[in-house]
Amino acid sequence: MPEVEESHLIRERRAKVERLRSAGVEPYPWSFPGRAATSEVVAACAGRAAGDESSPKEFRVAGRLRALRSHGGTAFLDLDDRSGPLQLILRKNDLGEADYDRWLTVLDPGDLVGARGGAIVSRRGEPSLLAKELTLLAKAIAPPPEKFHGLKDTETRLRQRYIDLLASETTRQRFVARSLLTREVRQFLDGHGFLEVETATLVPVASGAAAQPFVVHSNYLDAELQLRIALELPLKRLLVGGLERVYEIGRCFRNEDLDVTHSPEFTMLELYWAYADYSDMRGLAEQLYAHLAQRAYVLWPGLPGVKAAAEAFRPPFPVVDFVSELEKRSGISGLLEKDSEALAKLAREAGGTLPPTAGAGRFLDKLFEHYVEPTLARPTFVVDYPAVTTPLAKRHRSLPGRVERFEFFYRGLELGNAYSELNDPVEQEARFVEQARDAGASEDRYAYDADFVEALKYGMPPAAGFGFGIDRLMMALLGAESIKDVILFPQVRERA
Repeated sequence: MPEVEESHLIRERRAKVERLRSAGVEPYPWSFPGRAATSEVVAACAGRAAGDESSPKEFRVAGRLRALRSHGGTAFLDLDDRSGPLQLILRKNDLGEADYDRWLTVLDPGDLVGARGGAIVSRRGEPSLLAKELTLLAKAIAPPPEKFHGLKDTETRLRQRYIDLLASETTRQRFVARSLLTREVRQFLDGHGFLEVETATLVPVASGAAAQPFVVHSNYLDAELQLRIALELPLKRLLVGGLERVYEIGRCFRNEDLDVTHSPEFTMLELYWAYADYSDMRGLAEQLYAHLAQRAYVLWPGLPGVKAAAEAFRPPFPVVDFVSELEKRSGISGLLEKDSEALAKLAREAGGTLPPTAGAGRFLDKLFEHYVEPTLARPTFVVDYPAVTTPLAKRHRSLPGRVERFEFFYRGLELGNAYSELNDPVEQEARFVEQARDAGASEDRYAYDADFVEALKYGMPPAAGFGFGIDRLMMALLGAESIKDVILFPQVRERA
């Protein structure tokens, strides 16, 4: 990262640091103990009349200085911390003329400041802290962006997220919301008897999805390893071992394109439920999505898109059949009877750019993506996929050529994927082999995981699995237009 340009404002702020040190004041002290949240001061002022300075309760607060204005012997500082804004009032008579004048000459917007004083209500009725003592906690050498009115430059917002967080209350709220909603996911699943686990990020074979992995080298093992692309197969091994309800929230990596809905590094949730099927899982998923949407609206009603999501995510959600809906929207009949070559032709006519070796399942996915996904504006379950699309799902108990699978969509965006899990080791091995043969050297295939097939030989109970990207779900619930807006430090191209 290049150094901040040495403008005259930065030079002035550096000079203030030197003046403070020359006067024996450390501009970067080690701590500020006994600090209260600014919201506690505001609460202490509740119900008091404008101008009430009687019996003020004393607090120590700390936060970032947003603005400073002085009127003769009184100065007003706008301070905020994570809990919210607070006005500090400085009076020359309280601090002494020397200290009062010094603070007005050395403080700048962006500085981190601590204060001790009493909670009062200003003459204009604003909750305030009447400062008896001020402490500079960190001098900001670089001036704040655009006077904290928000960053317009997308590049800066993504590359220097800390500036975006400083400048935008919406950005700060969105990432606080993401963190707390992820906690809600954990509490929901814990309450339903699921056990959170952690599995390996570095694996010999990255499987569980049709995606290209990142490859790394282990010096100690002298072996090529891969970063996981999904959480599925390790978690299903745990079902074999007797852990009957498990979930993991963790980072996955796919060596693919970046766009508004894809990131090469992303956060996945996957959960596996022994002795259940995809119908059971659909009921659980519906409860979870509805719960998260309502919690988001209760906690952050002012964030864009939150109210719309809360109104939309009211169960029951519509359910549509993959094949029937695709045939209806495309006008193509007999999709399951068509061979890979015919499907490839149809996919090309619909604008698909997959290589001819991609396989029938990927061509069907492309057709669905083109004809159906844009129509799924409401929260919708799409069920009963063609078997060629999903090598890890159990065959449908009553529909030939299908598997028991659903995906969940909202505003044309896929937000979840679930199956009744295939647990027959012989059939699983055959599906891996068939997929590899159909897809050839294409990246659009599931890698063969021999150890997973071996694990199935010991007996995996009938089970349902469900997974979704945390990032995409947060986009939907919090009104973000790009996945980069809900990832703190997204991957971006290097500047030329």
